[in-house]
Amino acid sequence: MSLEKPLIHFRRVGKEYGSTVVLENINTRVKAGEFVTLVGTSGCGKSTFLKMLLGTEQPSSGSALFDGQPLAQEPGPDRGIVFQKYSVFPHLSVRDNVLVGLEFARSPWLGRLFGGARQTALAEVDHWLEAVGLTRASHQYPHELSGGMQQRLAIAQALIKRPRVLLLDEPFGALDPGIRKDMHQLLLKLWQEYQLTVFMVTHDLTEGFYLGTRLWVFDKTRHDTQAPERFGSTITFDLPLEKTGRSDLVAVESSLDESRRLAPAA
Repeated sequence: MSLEKPLIHFRRVGKEYGSTVVLENINTRVKAGEFVTLVGTSGCGKSTFLKMLLGTEQPSSGSALFDGQPLAQEPGPDRGIVFQKYSVFPHLSVRDNVLVGLEFARSPWLGRLFGGARQTALAEVDHWLEAVGLTRASHQYPHELSGGMQQRLAIAQALIKRPRVLLLDEPFGALDPGIRKDMHQLLLKLWQEYQLTVFMVTHDLTEGFYLGTRLWVFDKTRHDTQAPERFGSTITFDLPLEKTGRSDLVAVESSLDESRRLAPAA
């Protein structure tokens, strides 16, 4: 095991909602700069894990550390998130959609920036619009953008405060294959250029293998057909993808197929 201090460290973390166990015994360490992709069947706790990283959900047991300190119990500027559904403000232009993050951060009561502070903020906004390829669309409104462009805008919103960690909850699930390929290239460029630590939930196993440096499979190791909520999911595979072979892919596919077979009917 590497002696390098982890950026993220989960120790025996569990998450319950009432009598329902969603996650149990999560033990993992993630170094700064890793790109972790999360796969698993629907309802296995991937998004719940992401919410704990974001700070909108807290562990029911165990400890979750960020850079050696307990994870904040609310979202912070060190973590940005992009959802599958476009999280943009329809009444604001592209430029203003990105600017609003800086306005709320620097002037939470007024919600506006003026003078030199506004010009500095707009320069930062324009930097990120160029980084995601939206400079020419800066004065358009979300309804004028394609799905891929709206996700580029959501990524710029997530990165405007220069977070250390980028969280992605199936961000490309609604996009056509060709647009998804372009978004993959953009995401890899941003990850490398800005030295981000990335956690990405995906239902596409091929996408998970292609993008990540590490792939986690969330699944239940214990099953009770009479009370399926009794046991939670954990990380059953933790694969370093630079060393992954065809046999690993087959094993993950088989595991996911078995999980679907055992899952209770909806």
